[in-house]
Amino acid sequence: MGLIVIGIIFSIISFAVGAKLRNKFKKYSQIPLRSNMSGAEAAAQMLRDNGIYDVEIISTPGELTDHYNPGNKTVNLSEAVYHGRSAASVAVATHECGHAVQHAKAYAPLKLRSALVPVQSVSGRILNFIVIASIFGGGFFLNVGYQPILLVVFGCYLVITLFSLVTLPVEFDASKRALAWIDRQGVVSSQEHSMAKDALKWAAMTYVVAAIGAFAQLAYLAMALFGGRD
Repeated sequence: MGLIVIGIIFSIISFAVGAKLRNKFKKYSQIPLRSNMSGAEAAAQMLRDNGIYDVEIISTPGELTDHYNPGNKTVNLSEAVYHGRSAASVAVATHECGHAVQHAKAYAPLKLRSALVPVQSVSGRILNFIVIASIFGGGFFLNVGYQPILLVVFGCYLVITLFSLVTLPVEFDASKRALAWIDRQGVVSSQEHSMAKDALKWAAMTYVVAAIGAFAQLAYLAMALFGGRD
């Protein structure tokens, strides 16, 4: 029950932060960029300036669906970011290129995060199985025992928490690279820099909330296992 309560609390917080991010992006997207550079153009130039020529920039449907895929070396930009000519669009586009730069430079936290992706995925599937089994197959827990199941759940949350924590330096560093580049190239004015920084700050907050929520659930499980709680 404790895990459910913690999950609900952080889901509400995550929703609120996500809504704030969308509002910030919408607000800043309505202000034309002085340099009139689009997100796609900024992304292409940032990649060239870092000597990266094997990464493709793709327009992808959806809202704030932007991401870098190290598997096929693509910077995937939502349509609003790809075509947008605002501080928000350029900030998000160059942030994703920041991940491409990390990949090219073998940035250690990104390598660790990529290595954890399959383990984190398996952990998520195991947790889903346990939830389904607890709803439809209570006998499963009686046969196996609750303590071993709790240990498995703890292990899964340990992986998920580690993944969330490793994600933080990856995201902060990508934003740092993006802001430094748009300043160095004169893509934004001082006022536009503030808007770009604010948009990226709220994007980063989504990962901060996820990490705190994962850690809170892990701490609860640790107390249940090692602190004598039911």
